[in-house]
Amino acid sequence: MPRPKCCRRIGGEPPCRIFKPAGIPRVVLEEIILSMDEFEAIRLADLEGLYHEQAAARMNVSRQTFGRILEEARGKVARVLVEGLALRIEGGATEMAEKRTFGCHQCQHKWTVPYGTGRPAACPVCQSNNIARAEEERGVGRAGQGCRRNASRKLE
Repeated sequence: MPRPKCCRRIGGEPPCRIFKPAGIPRVVLEEIILSMDEFEAIRLADLEGLYHEQAAARMNVSRQTFGRILEEARGKVARVLVEGLALRIEGGATEMAEKRTFGCHQCQHKWTVPYGTGRPAACPVCQSNNIARAEEERGVGRAGQGCRRNASRKLE
């Protein structure tokens, strides 16, 4: 019996969970599932340009494990692009990196910032300085959210 996967740390939720070719109904497309840790590996290596050692440390996995996750993710994305399939991002044994949520009283926008980066000066949308920690987070310390195994939480 294989070892259970260790919990992988991710930096955030993707802004969209499903990608598909334009003009083709989703119901007729085959779907490929990209796990949250595979999404994070692509983000760290290809978007942020981190070396595997740095990215592995951010995800709380070994460099070899990071390489395997990234290889699997790139294969799935390549198949989606070449064969014109739908891509769904969900699941995986992940935990969210520690972040704080702020809200703007002016435009009602909510956003997150990592711990240790200081309080934001203004809302990134309307530039108002009338901001505060989100209501649901007030009084919450640095407790992590814990590992979510095969979770597919809905975005707000």
